[in-house]
Amino acid sequence: MRLLLVWLINALSLLAVAYLMPSVRVEGVYAALVAALLLAVVNTLIRPVLLLVTLPINILTLGLFTFVINALLFWFVASFVEGFAVGGFWSAFWGALAYSLISTLASGLLAPRGRET
Repeated sequence: MRLLLVWLINALSLLAVAYLMPSVRVEGVYAALVAALLLAVVNTLIRPVLLLVTLPINILTLGLFTFVINALLFWFVASFVEGFAVGGFWSAFWGALAYSLISTLASGLLAPRGRET
């Protein structure tokens, strides 16, 4: 149940990013749901591999290259989902940053993790 709630929160976060940034465009709730699902899959499967491959440059930049990877994955997903578009690299950079901040805050408030015993 929590997984579905987080997916919905991520889709709404993507709609909020599109509202805040004119260079990020989402055409409806369906496109936001598909893009949020694809972003979750890409971040689960591809992002760890990219982080491992780019570990030397990530160490040299003190972890700041991770923002570049997030932007490229955000832009990558936008190229596949119909109804989700990003204006360029810097739009993807700031959009990915805003998306992660909004979704993290909203998930923490609306879908907190259960207490571990």
